[in-house]
Amino acid sequence: MYEPRTIPPRPRDRLFAAVTLVLAVLLLPAAFVRHPGRARELACNWALRMRFPAEDLTGLTDGAMAAFTAARTKALWRHGQLIGLTSGYRDPLVQQRMFDEEVRRSGSPASARMLVLPPAESSHVKGIALDVRPHEGARWLEEHGARYDLYRIYDNEWWHFEYRPDSGGTPPPRRPHPGLGYVAGNGDQL
Repeated sequence: MYEPRTIPPRPRDRLFAAVTLVLAVLLLPAAFVRHPGRARELACNWALRMRFPAEDLTGLTDGAMAAFTAARTKALWRHGQLIGLTSGYRDPLVQQRMFDEEVRRSGSPASARMLVLPPAESSHVKGIALDVRPHEGARWLEEHGARYDLYRIYDNEWWHFEYRPDSGGTPPPRRPHPGLGYVAGNGDQL
């Protein structure tokens, strides 16, 4: 199995995580006033929104959104670990543009499929894929994500996770790259 190179934690990332956690703690009283039963989650979301202001969670399925929110809340409060979203839901036209650009860059559709899938096959278009950052957050999610039905899917993409509630807590088989996928809906290999 392909194992990605380990990226050592950067001091800057540790600092960002510490500052974000302190910020969440400071926001906790206001979150408690706003929603007592979800104060930790709310304070975490506010702090992470300040840390990752360009993050966009819209378009994710309700299940994927709830799982991701629960996972990153636990990661921050329990382990002081940040998990930010680089890319979640993608409109089919955006996904097609990304695929076309990768075809031009790599020289063929087969090569492009190693990194980007066409819209009909992309879990981003379905609203269940999450590209996360930083690397330490992805490592945390790889270790703890099954509790939230979030799984790393590809060997060549340490950042790509998918919400798979139908897996019964068992990680789906990891594939070397996106081009070795499943036909949507029937589970057969391409």
